[in-house]
Amino acid sequence: MSMPGMHDIFVIGGGINGCGIARDAVGRGYSVYLAEMDDLASGTSSCSTKLIHGGLRYLEHYEFRLVREALMEREVLWKNAPHIIWPMRFVLPYAKGLRPAWLIRLGLFLYDHIGGRKLLPATRTLDMRADAAGKPLKPMFRRAFEYSDGWVNDARLVVLNARDAVDKGAVIRTRAKVTGARRENGHWVVSVEDRRTGSVEEIEARLLVNAAGPWIDHVIADTLGKQNVHNVRLVQGSHIIVRKKFDDPRAYFFQNKDGRIIFAIPYEEEFTLIGTTDRDYLGDPHTARITQAEIDYLCNAASEYFAEPVKPEHIVWTYSGVRPLYDDGASKAQEATRDYVLKAEGDDGQAPIVNIFGGKITTYRRLAESMLEIIEKRIGKKGKAWTAVAPLPGGDFEATAFDAQVTKLRSAYPFLELRVARRLTRLYGTRATVLLGSATSEADLGRDFGAELYEAEVRYLVKHEWALTAEDILWRRTKRGLKLGKEQAAELEDFLRGIGSKAGSVAA
Repeated sequence: MSMPGMHDIFVIGGGINGCGIARDAVGRGYSVYLAEMDDLASGTSSCSTKLIHGGLRYLEHYEFRLVREALMEREVLWKNAPHIIWPMRFVLPYAKGLRPAWLIRLGLFLYDHIGGRKLLPATRTLDMRADAAGKPLKPMFRRAFEYSDGWVNDARLVVLNARDAVDKGAVIRTRAKVTGARRENGHWVVSVEDRRTGSVEEIEARLLVNAAGPWIDHVIADTLGKQNVHNVRLVQGSHIIVRKKFDDPRAYFFQNKDGRIIFAIPYEEEFTLIGTTDRDYLGDPHTARITQAEIDYLCNAASEYFAEPVKPEHIVWTYSGVRPLYDDGASKAQEATRDYVLKAEGDDGQAPIVNIFGGKITTYRRLAESMLEIIEKRIGKKGKAWTAVAPLPGGDFEATAFDAQVTKLRSAYPFLELRVARRLTRLYGTRATVLLGSATSEADLGRDFGAELYEAEVRYLVKHEWALTAEDILWRRTKRGLKLGKEQAAELEDFLRGIGSKAGSVAA
């Protein structure tokens, strides 16, 4: 079956890069079709350390361009999505025998001054014997450096880019796998299989964007028929979630004796996130799981700093993702470049394809702008760059006014308890009012599946955010999975099957 009409751009992959490109392109006037074989952000993009950061450790590998671009993006993204992105202070304890203090100071000086910082506070030195940040740590850590970076709800960043793209006219399909693509009469004909029904349709497009993340080489080999494809180095990063280790709102940056670093970050109010690891990965990205060696590594590394050790039995959840780093021949996984590489193929008269290798969540918007420069050269220019000053859905309030937005929501819905209003504002921003609608009491929100996840929210996520399964809702859209038991999750799954929904489609 052929879909009528020719699209300008077909995007393979519904991670942060694919959705960011779709949003930017449709906002400039291009017609866009995006297909994701699973759920949005179901791969690498929901498995990050959740940081909007310059990458302090990348300075050691002389990635100055990448660090500067990332630092400049911190405040841009914060202003455009203050509900899901916010500033965070990081405490870097000085440890004798590791990086010298002068090197850390130099790195932080560059961090403060090369990225156009305006709202984020500057670096300062802490006396850990007097500062609250020293309380959870061993007494041997007497001095630390505190600096600024940002936190992001990574999976929601992806979904909101997709939502905005659809609002502007893009077509975005989930559970839709690209099974083939062929050049025909100067354009692409892409075969897309609906994974829930088995039906196949053919989509025509002038240009193909391969944003398949860890599957990019598979797409090039299987979909395009190329042989001996090897462009990316797959590196697994794993994280553990434990019960809250400290009450301080700041996060920690811990150096390890092997030269690597880990973070310990406040997470979902009641937990601490610890990660990440860096290990080469050779398997199917779908099946990436934390190894016992990674668990031991993270527990041991964190226990070098915390007065109360972190033990495997303290872990309440883990997650692992596979990063598709451009294979630059680096000898160690942690040394491989985090920068992105865009490669266009297609001679005169041939339909073009642009492959995306590498990248990091902080620079997704700049990557999209770089992609649009290539697209303009290949199929003609339409609109101008616009995303630097355009709020994402729900983010249309002042970056520093989150608490005021919570107060505003409670004024409109007085029955909401403060913690519920804060959670809804953190997830949906100003669009929380769309979710709540005309509700005047808790009862109007419908069934409570547990942990204050109500039917109204579930129906909103199905209608507006491509949610189809309990996993989509509990682990990517809301993180309520940390508080719901298996029986409650099963009840949610039954409810979703009961209400039914068209595979991978949302309300425009």
